[in-house]
Amino acid sequence: MSRLLPVVLVTTTLFIGVTERYPIATAGTCVAASSCGQQPIKFIPGQRITVEVVNLTRRVIQLQKITGTTPVGLSPGQVLSFARGGKTEPNFSVVLWDVIGRPVTVNILKPEARTLRIEVRPGGRPPGDRSVYLQDDGRVTVL
Repeated sequence: MSRLLPVVLVTTTLFIGVTERYPIATAGTCVAASSCGQQPIKFIPGQRITVEVVNLTRRVIQLQKITGTTPVGLSPGQVLSFARGGKTEPNFSVVLWDVIGRPVTVNILKPEARTLRIEVRPGGRPPGDRSVYLQDDGRVTVL
């Protein structure tokens, strides 16, 4: 017993020292969509999706798809829908801005399995959100 005591003390001391530097991870529980936090929006790579852009500001918003298109004006309350994706165009970018230069905030939603909804709202820190990018791996990023 007396030989075991130093080994136990040293082991306990080492264990406590390790847990102070590297906290022990504990598993938590959550109820889907209520306490788990927001999951990133993602689509199946190469899947054709419908993109809806909604202007929820009180001013005209300019929108440009980065594929050689010209900017399109979106009036307050207007919704613009278009299809993107598929095997030939796996990713895309949309650039948007307020016509008088005020910052806007973009909220992205996935109301249906193949629908990306981009809500443009007033506010945010300058310069605000400027683009939405659907990456090759299916993730959606707001820049």
